[in-house]
Amino acid sequence: MSARRILVVDDDAELRKLLAEYLGRHGLDVLLAADTRSLDALLERHAPHLLVLDLMLPGESGLDACRRLRARGETIPIIMLTARDEPVDRVVGLELGADDYVGKPFD
Repeated sequence: MSARRILVVDDDAELRKLLAEYLGRHGLDVLLAADTRSLDALLERHAPHLLVLDLMLPGESGLDACRRLRARGETIPIIMLTARDEPVDRVVGLELGADDYVGKPFD
């Protein structure tokens, strides 16, 4: 069985590196992107099992990307990872199709 593949889209380079190291040590194959410009190509080319998506990204926001992916029928599980951790932000993210919502900083 091949390793589970996770795509992390976050504009914070240090956080991407930290997540890649941590998840990699636990046997996961981690793909990284700084924004959503390459999101569609990465999803198609690598078929990740999970998408970790920052909410506040340059260009297309994580919320807009989530909405767009769900509107076209994409079923990949999406975890929103964001510094915006107000209850209303969580509700909006989940209503737009995210499967979970994790606030930064996190343990």
